[in-house]
Formats: sequence, C-alpha cells, structure tokens
Amino acid sequence: MPANTIANAKDKLYQFFRRHKRMPSYSEIVTLAGFRSKNAAHKLVQRLVRARIIAKDQKGKLIPRKLLAVPVLGTIAAGFPSPAEEELLDTMTLDEYLVANRAATFLVRVEGDSMLDAGILPGDLVLVERGRQAKDGDIVIAAVDGGWTMKYLRKRGGRFVLQAANRKYRPIEPQEELAIDAVVTAVIRKYH
Repeated sequence: MPANTIANAKDKLYQFFRRHKRMPSYSEIVTLAGFRSKNAAHKLVQRLVRARIIAKDQKGKLIPRKLLAVPVLGTIAAGFPSPAEEELLDTMTLDEYLVANRAATFLVRVEGDSMLDAGILPGDLVLVERGRQAKDGDIVIAAVDGGWTMKYLRKRGGRFVLQAANRKYRPIEPQEELAIDAVVTAVIRKYH
C-alpha cells in the first residue's frame, strides 16, 4: 500500500475519531476508505497497526495510538531569545507524555481560585491518577469532612492538612475524615 494511502487513511481515521469520540468499526472503515470489502479494511488496519498508528485492545477493538500524535519540533527559550531552527525531532501523543496509568487516570475541571499560586486557574483541567501514593507536597483530590477539594497535601507534626496555593485561604485541618482519592499529575489549559 503506498505511503500516501496510509497518510490519507490516518487523516480520515483522525477526523472520524474527532467527530465521534471513538474509533470506527471495520464496516465504517470500508466506507471511509472507499473500499468494496472488509478484507481490504482488515489489510489497512494491519498496516496501521504495524506502523504503530493504531493498536488493538485484548478484544480486538481499535484504539488510537500515534493517530493522535503531534509533531515535536524542538525546544524554545523561555528566557532570552536564542536562534531557533525548526526541526522535526519526533512525534508524541499527549497520552504518551502525560498518562502513566490509563485505567486510573481521569480529568477534572477546576472551579475556584484556591490553587492560583500553583498555576492552576478556574476553568483548567487537571489530570489526576487514582491509586498513586500521595506524599507531602503533592497536589491531591481529597474527601475532607464530607466535601471534596483539590489542595496541597502537607504533613504537620503527625497529621496531614490540606493547604491552598492562595493566601486568601486557610489550611484545612480535617476534623473527622481525610481520604485522598487521587494525585494531580498535570494541568491542561486551553488559551483559544
């Protein structure tokens, strides 16, 4: 199969995934690619799996892999300007970069301003991982005295407290319950 056919198929699968929030079935691939048979779709899928663009789960269901990859073009100075040349270094998906344990990872939208000084703003999404051992200094999602919050986990003496990253808020010292549900691993902010 020519490379342009793979690139064309990759683009069509990506557009399908963006529109439907799922990968297409083999029958849908037949339609997308303009094939006449499922056999042609199976061969295309095999090529895309070998190219590591998509993968199959244990049940044979298609899952995106490099389909959602974004080019990594190099580095940029955040201090003084430096000469820069655009060079394709690699491709990477945000999953590869941000998600260590897919089954335990989810997103939460932020409300409120208690974590401003940590760079977490209202409207941001935070990527959190359940089951990760929380330690002093981690930003956590916690159940405390019947409510939920996101704060720094701090050890004071022999107990844990939850501390905001905004001086307007006092530390929360649990009176009855403190249960750490997840650890924040990344912040995602969309500017436009």
